[in-house]
Amino acid sequence: MWTIARQPRWIAALVLALGVAVAFVLLSQWQIERGIEQATVIESDTETVVPLTEVAEPQGPVTTASLGQRVTVRGVWVAADFSVIENRLHDGESGFWLTGHLLTEDDASLAVALGWAPTEEEALAAVPTNLGGQDLEGRYISSEGVTNADYEESLRETMAVPALINEWSVAPRSVYGGYLALAEAGEGLATIAADKPEPTVELNWLNIFYAIEWVVFAGFAVYFWFRLVKDAWEREQDEAAEAAQLESTHGAGT
Repeated sequence: MWTIARQPRWIAALVLALGVAVAFVLLSQWQIERGIEQATVIESDTETVVPLTEVAEPQGPVTTASLGQRVTVRGVWVAADFSVIENRLHDGESGFWLTGHLLTEDDASLAVALGWAPTEEEALAAVPTNLGGQDLEGRYISSEGVTNADYEESLRETMAVPALINEWSVAPRSVYGGYLALAEAGEGLATIAADKPEPTVELNWLNIFYAIEWVVFAGFAVYFWFRLVKDAWEREQDEAAEAAQLESTHGAGT
């Protein structure tokens, strides 16, 4: 078959097929560039403070609209549910977050990160003394995942809402999926750095789909050449077999 492929006409056909494939690849690149140029930058007004209930609801996920939103919420602290999370960085220094369990006015549970302290003792010493009627403001953030260290070494290193629920003394009726990082920490604590989320970019997926199509066409152009060469080779094989059969028949007849 490769003897046939090296014939001048098939070499010329290969050059043509490669030229077509290159053209298709260039078209694919052009579609990708257009998809990037036409990408939509989605910016949310996360810095306007709104009530938590306007952007999130208990038992619901942290949506794109609510992620990183500055919110206000009113509720009371559950006295027995303050705890610390270790190995949290603040200005490059490892320390502890003080966390709490807030019951909101609609009787839903909300995990709150109150602030950072360099030691566990200092963090626990900053537990609020006034537990009722709290008006809080902060940034609503998605729950973190539980790490292996949380299970294997009995450490608490992540702000994982599901893990906190298991430790709370009061079983919640409903829970917010994210947690609140206070905009201003209480006395004895440093405010947790919760930056404004970066704008998200939404690509034009139709252009990306067209780009993939052009790459498939480029591969098909080369495959089409291969298929034609193979067909030519199979025809030669069939013709040779027929000729051998006729010669054998003719020899037997004489």
